[in-house]
Amino acid sequence: MNRKKNLIILRQAFKGAGVGAVFKGYLGCFLVIALLIWFLEPSIGNFFDSIWYCFAVATTIGFGDISAATVIGRILTIVLSIYSLAVVAVFTAVITSYFMDAAKARASESAREFMYEIEHLQDLSKEELQALSERVRRFAGK
Repeated sequence: MNRKKNLIILRQAFKGAGVGAVFKGYLGCFLVIALLIWFLEPSIGNFFDSIWYCFAVATTIGFGDISAATVIGRILTIVLSIYSLAVVAVFTAVITSYFMDAAKARASESAREFMYEIEHLQDLSKEELQALSERVRRFAGK
């Protein structure tokens, strides 16, 4: 399959899985939690530090340069961590599904070509017959 067809299948996989809504919801949650952390945590002086903290939490990097000290801040951190892991799992599942669909499409296309050649043996040249014979031997493991 060509690159354009792969991108179309990948886009359809994300669209079909409703990942756009998941990502928008996650982005909204991320920004709301960043805003709440900024207001609630005394060690976080500005919104950009809060974004940095949330990014470190979401990516599980956890640099430790900023940490939550309040109970509410820690609870929000847990919520963001769990939500981030779930979003990564969804994206991973969609990409895995894409590769499985692409492999099935390639196998199906190859099988159709093979069946066409089998149905039209009388039209194949000697070289094409020899190539077909080699494919059959490889498939049979000989």
